[in-house]
Amino acid sequence: MLRPVEWWESRGYRVRLTDSVWARQDYVAGPAQARVDDLHALLVDDEVDVIFCLWGGVGAIEMLPLIDYDLVAANPKVIVGFSDVTNMHAALLKLSGLCTFHGPGFGSFGATGREAFTLDSAADAMAKGGSGQVPRRPDDQYLRAIVPGRVSAPILGGNLDTLNHLIGTPYELDLSGAIVLFEDVDLRTINFDVMFWQMRLAGMFEDVAGIVVSDLQGCGQPDPEVVADRSLEDVLEQHLGSLGVPVIYGLPLGHGRHLASIPLGVMATLDADERTLTIDEPGVR
Repeated sequence: MLRPVEWWESRGYRVRLTDSVWARQDYVAGPAQARVDDLHALLVDDEVDVIFCLWGGVGAIEMLPLIDYDLVAANPKVIVGFSDVTNMHAALLKLSGLCTFHGPGFGSFGATGREAFTLDSAADAMAKGGSGQVPRRPDDQYLRAIVPGRVSAPILGGNLDTLNHLIGTPYELDLSGAIVLFEDVDLRTINFDVMFWQMRLAGMFEDVAGIVVSDLQGCGQPDPEVVADRSLEDVLEQHLGSLGVPVIYGLPLGHGRHLASIPLGVMATLDADERTLTIDEPGVR
């Protein structure tokens, strides 16, 4: 924890670590109730402005039925994380109306492998709200427009696998009328095919306004157990290209070397013709 603490303190911020940072219970950070108690305590503490999730752990889903969503709504704070923290982003938006931030976990700051693009983007978003055009990857400017067009709508979403975990639960996001962000890491093409089929059969894609796909770090590698594999882009075209809404692929909004921090639940404009995503509203006042 020394590196991320020193990274923020060197920039003039005060950092407080909760007890759950050090807790361990098999593969999660201690009991879910203890983590929720820490969250509630941070929400009502007037000295706390920003709440970072440590990492993107699978244990976030255990917290959802224990959170006091009325308390969250009455004490809105900036909450930051991504990957499996998508569970909490979705639940907080749906049940509290809280705009949260899709951005790096606290443990990333000062860590080897995280570059200035990611860390500075997060710090800037916390201070200014995260509005403006989402930058392209500094080491690869290419973006693909799978379907052309332009639309303005609220932006929702996050980790694709995690969004599938919420289907049929009280925390499932209604994607109608939204620009939907999808990101994931190290999945085979067949995993995307199955998840997209599940979402289509559940009716989740029927009224989406647009789709933004991250760079999908490590995804689509050849699967030796599949007789005739498809390319990842073929599957994206099959499922997303047929929706009749703008779709772009390749923004740094996932598990790759570069991660731009953006607010979720605010208005955004997707222009697939120009291959841009612009966050129209800041996530903080």
